[in-house]
Amino acid sequence: MNSLFHFAFHVTDLDEARRFYGGVLGCTEGRSTATWVDFDFFGHQLSLHLGQPFKTELTGQVGDQLVPMPHFGLVLALPDWQALAERLERAHTAFVLAPQLRFAGQPGEQWTMFFLDPFGNPLEIKGFASLDTVYQS
Repeated sequence: MNSLFHFAFHVTDLDEARRFYGGVLGCTEGRSTATWVDFDFFGHQLSLHLGQPFKTELTGQVGDQLVPMPHFGLVLALPDWQALAERLERAHTAFVLAPQLRFAGQPGEQWTMFFLDPFGNPLEIKGFASLDTVYQS
């Protein structure tokens, strides 16, 4: 089965959301109203609605690091991940966890980065040399 996900969450300013998701991340804008806007988030649908963003905390233990919970994100092929990391760095993104390799030489080896959108919503973007290894244990 081939599918895509839909995720709806709150932002406090739709124009700022357009600048970040459209401008910085390069997502294509879809439908919108005065209270929400959709984006094609690398083939998936994000619906950003005006409201109070969800509360997050640094409680996700991954190795020796704490990451924001809850969070959402993407798994990309490594060349796409590298291109996005460069794009975010050029935009002077403040990273929660800077682009780095995690689990080197182990099953599940991946590149990762965490950052916040302008509203404090945390995103994790992972990069894998082969998407066939995403679920390896």
